[in-house]
Amino acid sequence: MSLAPLLLEILACPCSKHGKLRPDELGGAPVLVCLACDLAFPVRDDIPVMLLDEAVPFSGSSAPASS
Repeated sequence: MSLAPLLLEILACPCSKHGKLRPDELGGAPVLVCLACDLAFPVRDDIPVMLLDEAVPFSGSSAPASS
């Protein structure tokens, strides 16, 4: 996943409103994980899908993805 660092700075979790996001993987698929509420948002074709309907709980069991 290759998201611009500036994009990661300005994106915020729509659930927690101010939650910072970090890139990770869930089941081999790229996601952005909210540090505040532990929701994982999918990233499709390098585009974050920041919809609550698309978010899934993140188990936190996977190691942070290196980008």
